[in-house]
Formats: sequence, C-alpha cells, structure tokens
Amino acid sequence: MESDVIDILAGIAPGSPLDTIRRTRRPTAREHAQKSYDSLFAPADFGGFGPLERFAVATFVAGLHGQQTIRDFYAAKLRSAAATDATRSAIDAEVETSRTKGPYGAYPKGPLSSEDTAGPVHRVAADHREALGPRLAAAFEHVHMLVFHPRDAAAPSLQSLLDAGWTTDEVVTLSQLVAFLSFQIRVVAGLRVLAAKA
Repeated sequence: MESDVIDILAGIAPGSPLDTIRRTRRPTAREHAQKSYDSLFAPADFGGFGPLERFAVATFVAGLHGQQTIRDFYAAKLRSAAATDATRSAIDAEVETSRTKGPYGAYPKGPLSSEDTAGPVHRVAADHREALGPRLAAAFEHVHMLVFHPRDAAAPSLQSLLDAGWTTDEVVTLSQLVAFLSFQIRVVAGLRVLAAKA
C-alpha cells in the first residue's frame, strides 16, 4: 500500500484545496480508485501475472496516451520490479513506434458504418520480441488494440494472448488493468486542469 496514487500523479499536496475536495466531496470515489490500484498493482497474490508484466503494461499504456508523468511513475515501478535494461529499452521503443491518434475501427453494418475509420494495427518489432518475451509482446499488441481499436477487439486478439501463455483469468485482469489506467489517466488530467486554474 502507498499514498493515494492519483494524488501523487496529479501533484495534489496534503491540505491543498483539491485534496480537501477529494477527501470531503468525493471520498468514496477516492477510496475506490485507490483500492482498484491496490488490487491490480499490489494484490495479495499476483498469480502468474507478476509485477514486472503489470508495470510494463502500465508503462506502455501511459506512453500510448502520451502521459509522460504517469509513464515515468510506472517506469520507476518497473525498474524496482527488476526489469532488465533490454526490456525497458524495448518498451520505450515500442511506445515510440506505436503512438497514433484513433479511435479506429469498424461498426457492425448499419447507419454508423459511415463512421468506420481505418488505422494502423500494431505489431511488436521482431528485434524487441526477445527482450519482451512472448507474453508481453502479445499483451502489447492486444493493449494497442484496446486503446486505439476498441471496436475491433475480437476473438483473434484474445486467442493470440492464450497462444502466448496467458490464462483466461490473466486476460481478464489485463483488460481490467488497461481499463483502470484509462480511467486513472483521465482523472489525473482533469485534476491537473483544476489545479492550474486554482
């Protein structure tokens, strides 16, 4: 357990107006956000989806969103999880080569089809696969799909995770982790805007 992570990422000082607002007006939301972080990044039992993989995914997701402060936070956690220099370099390189805009994807045939948007599907570079390993390589490709192609995430993407050694429970946790990070990134961005106007 650590101090409230959203406070840390948003730069909210104890006793500040935003700290007071979060503690007094949104205490349940604040508590549940921290509990979600704890359950995903500091569970009693990591199972087969260990801290190195979790912090690697978090670093990659924050990088895809272009959130350098959050990326640095998770990259520091990744270093403390004993990630090798080669792994960390491969993650940094994958972030740089996989950034795009989005969202992309195709709707089911119908009136929304006019809004279909084609976009790049990320594949981990061959020279990074050894440093990342098959599980993280598959995870990064799936995560990129969730972030930029949410309408296209389907069975083949999930199957590639299973083929790389992910269990069904781990795939569920991976999806929860990505969803939480998207929430966390948006909350932190909003709080930073409020802090700048205070």
